[in-house]
Amino acid sequence: MFAAPCRWYRKMANQWLFQLREREPGTVVLVMRRVFIVPAGPGLAYTGLLLVMLVGALNYNLGLGFALTFFAGACAVADMVLTAKNLAGLHLAPGRVQPVFAGHEARFELRLHNPDGPDRYAVWLGFQQDGEPRHVADVPAGGNALAVLSCATAQRGWLEAPRIRLLTRYPLGLFRAWAYWKPDLRALVYPCPEPDAPPLPMQGAASEEGHGQVGLDNFAGIRSYQPGDPMRHLAWRQIARHDPSLGGQLVTKHFDGGAVAELCLDFAQLPLWMDRELKLSRLTSWVLEAERRALPYAFRLGPHQFEAALGDAHRAACLQALALYGAERQP
Repeated sequence: MFAAPCRWYRKMANQWLFQLREREPGTVVLVMRRVFIVPAGPGLAYTGLLLVMLVGALNYNLGLGFALTFFAGACAVADMVLTAKNLAGLHLAPGRVQPVFAGHEARFELRLHNPDGPDRYAVWLGFQQDGEPRHVADVPAGGNALAVLSCATAQRGWLEAPRIRLLTRYPLGLFRAWAYWKPDLRALVYPCPEPDAPPLPMQGAASEEGHGQVGLDNFAGIRSYQPGDPMRHLAWRQIARHDPSLGGQLVTKHFDGGAVAELCLDFAQLPLWMDRELKLSRLTSWVLEAERRALPYAFRLGPHQFEAALGDAHRAACLQALALYGAERQP
């Protein structure tokens, strides 16, 4: 006779354990069985007050005392239902996560959608490992709310979003309701750049047309701006004379000759005595420096062989290779 209730409790326990351990992909709906609720501190004090009122009404046989006690109790029950419903029915979806460098905070975007029902007020969110939630959001009826939670990073690689707790005490604060969510969200953490990295490893010699170092070629004149030209080569004096908003064109400085040295960032060329993480930090610093100086660079790291290039896509590919170097498998 107890087989059916036992199966039901076992099913509920399995679902609860799944919420604790596994990531939940896509949009998650907070159904009522995922919402937990207990009396808060003011709720316990309110319960004590109701008991005192009930004892007084019984002792003195006061009809109005009974009416007031039961009315106050009914208000508490209504508050319990409204507190639970303030979370139940919310749709939760992961947002975007930008890559960060180790030591910085990863910012996880979370989207809350309220497709039906009344407005949801004072919904607190936070990572469970951080204790009490610190971010609060109001979700209007039929609307959305965006919450951004930050998590410290210590090492490179993929960082999964910790388990999130949603908490509310609305409307009267007598009860506290909460729910858990493990979003399928992760941040890519790049190695921390070496603070005082040595100069870029230039290779090669100057060409016959000119002399000098890479990036400091001979000035050859002014030409029209072309997509991909570095911003530091814009001829600001000429641009100031012809306002682009009035029909003028952007112009850039043109260089020819100079050095034809190659810039290759090769992990295998670094000293053998260096620690692996220090090597990755140095390459990270060199990638950022080459991008800052607009110097095309090749990249060599294990199976990753990138030809000389510049731009956000090249930079992101190099930094991702550095972040995931040595990882046996990716989550």
